[in-house]
Amino acid sequence: MTQIDKTRQKKPAGAGLMSLRRWLTRWLAALAFLGLGIVCSVIYFATTMSFIDRQDSTLGQYQKIVQHLIEEVATQGDIKTLQHKLDDFFFGRFDLRLELALHGERTVFPRGTKTDRAEQRRSVYFQVPARWLNDGVMHVTLTLDTSSDATMLTRLAWTLFASALGGTLLVSYCGARLVRHSLKPVNELAAQAKQLVPERLSERLDGQTQAEEFQPLIVQFNAVLERLERAYVQLEAFNADVAHELRTPLATLVGQTELALTGTRTREDLLDFLGSNLEELQRLSGLINDMLFLAQVDRGISVRAEMINSLANLASEVLEYHEAALAENGLRGVVLGDASVAADRALLRRALSNLLSNAARYGHADTRVAVRIGVENGKVLLSVENVGEAIPPEEIDRIFDRFYRHDLSRAHGQENNFGLGLSIVAAIARMHEGRVFAHSDSKMTAIGLSLTPAHRTGV
Repeated sequence: MTQIDKTRQKKPAGAGLMSLRRWLTRWLAALAFLGLGIVCSVIYFATTMSFIDRQDSTLGQYQKIVQHLIEEVATQGDIKTLQHKLDDFFFGRFDLRLELALHGERTVFPRGTKTDRAEQRRSVYFQVPARWLNDGVMHVTLTLDTSSDATMLTRLAWTLFASALGGTLLVSYCGARLVRHSLKPVNELAAQAKQLVPERLSERLDGQTQAEEFQPLIVQFNAVLERLERAYVQLEAFNADVAHELRTPLATLVGQTELALTGTRTREDLLDFLGSNLEELQRLSGLINDMLFLAQVDRGISVRAEMINSLANLASEVLEYHEAALAENGLRGVVLGDASVAADRALLRRALSNLLSNAARYGHADTRVAVRIGVENGKVLLSVENVGEAIPPEEIDRIFDRFYRHDLSRAHGQENNFGLGLSIVAAIARMHEGRVFAHSDSKMTAIGLSLTPAHRTGV
């Protein structure tokens, strides 16, 4: 074995699966970063707009003051006075700069201020009427240094980014712990499910301490376990019943064959042995065919549906085939009602034949066996009724189980009754998307199946 093969064998079964914990943590971190980023952006934008409003307000105030001082100048002789006032007003205000255009020359206040192109500034240009000037207008530029505000905004931006990043990490860590804590019930359920082995199929998941959101999952899983347990029990019973049903005819075949081989037998004796063995083999063949049919139904074989315009005619044909068996038990048959369906004719014959055989086996002498056909709640009901011993209520739901036989069947001594007849009826009903039903009391027992009607022709 190569090293690559060994590596592949060591690869965990769920290595390629998505981790719900990591997925939730990543998305929680992404959403937290997005949310904090939006909040920080809003804060930064609001602070920037506040600074801009303050800067505009400052420039507006100084613009009014400068405009008032200039308007006080009445003659050329007052220019010196204006310059002294502006020097006093802008003394120590290095964040402000005033530029005046006097006789083609630019004067800057405060005096000696140098222009730094690296600084960030906001300027406002305006004109003030001055009759003592040649052009009658003084051109004024007021500039505010905003470098300190820009530096503060830069620091605020980095602070907000660090806060958003730190908050995201904190939320991610707390979210991961919270997700891990929230998924603990899943680990507990997995531990409980791990303990469910075939020897303990009767146990169920305990959801009393689980969250409300897990209750539907626990209920459905327990329902699956219940169905699995029922199927497992039925499979064990099925295996035991098959072994029991096969053991008797095989023991008969072995015994008769050994008896035929001992001593000298005449031709007539050997023919009797072969005839008896043939009957047993035919019984085994019938049993195997029935089991194969049920297995095919379980695998989901489809039906060959065709239009059956009159179920009464079909029932009369099957009833005619069973007339001898009914007469032997002192019974008479009758068909009541009619309807039309789209179904598999051969399968419907087989289901009806099994129902009639069951009625002939359990019906009381000098009574009637009725094949009743009717339509109820949008379904065609095809049933066989007979007068006989009532089926106990606790057994009425089990008569369709495979290999199930009521004790009365053994009293009748029906050797060909394997207990699969009604199971086949139930299987044929499922193939036609129908169901089986049974009602029994001291007066009448009715067993049948429901089908989807094509159209009603009479009841």
